[in-house]
Amino acid sequence: MTLADRKLPISLVVITKNEASCLAKCLQSADFVSEIVVVDSGSTDDTVQIAERLGAKVFHQDWLGFGPQKQFAVNCAKYDWVLCLDADEYLSPRLKESLKNLFTKDPADHAYCFPRCNKFFGRFLRHGEGYPDLSLRLFNRQYAHWSEDLVHEKIVPNDQDFQVRRLEGDLMHESGESISKYIEKQNTYTSIQAKLMWKQGKKASVTKIVVSPLVRFLKFYFIKGGFMDGLPGLVHISIGCFTVFLKYVKIKCFNVNHGCD
Repeated sequence: MTLADRKLPISLVVITKNEASCLAKCLQSADFVSEIVVVDSGSTDDTVQIAERLGAKVFHQDWLGFGPQKQFAVNCAKYDWVLCLDADEYLSPRLKESLKNLFTKDPADHAYCFPRCNKFFGRFLRHGEGYPDLSLRLFNRQYAHWSEDLVHEKIVPNDQDFQVRRLEGDLMHESGESISKYIEKQNTYTSIQAKLMWKQGKKASVTKIVVSPLVRFLKFYFIKGGFMDGLPGLVHISIGCFTVFLKYVKIKCFNVNHGCD
């Protein structure tokens, strides 16, 4: 059996809800894994049928929040090595080759990260906050797990002896959502974040509300070269700055009257 034909001891893990438009591309890009696990939270389109047609084991779980939902999916996997992708992401040929080469022998590290290339406003961003957007998505579940965060979830090591290495190649992110949908999602995320931060005792001063978005814009548009991504880069960074503004305004609202609705 050649390297190209070999199925690797990895479980591809994906959480879904109404992802029929992009799921096939995601799953097919990782055709070298031994198992596909899809955890669906109530799709009303053809998501489940597409997953089953492509050989996935499909589980249903009502929505728990991003971190808990992804950990539930990891727990459903057969293999300790899990590759966690979002349904609107897929592996570039270079990243796919890196992953396959990694398993020509037992991986020496506990986890692997790689750049994520985000498509926004019709263009893949290569600068600013849109790239390299390093994402840890391949890990051995004996050494780490997903956090309990409802949004902006992350991989949490089980102990301090946790080794992470970067792989070559990009994880392509092509959501296809409209600007309106993107802004709506950011509004939802900032409400969740603000409430959690308020419960943790965080406060937001007027200075923080005003200065944080400005600093973010200077960092990503000028220092990190976001201006080289043209109009898509400008729009992406501007929305990101407004998102920071919203988050701190909502924290301030919670501090003042215990609510931000």
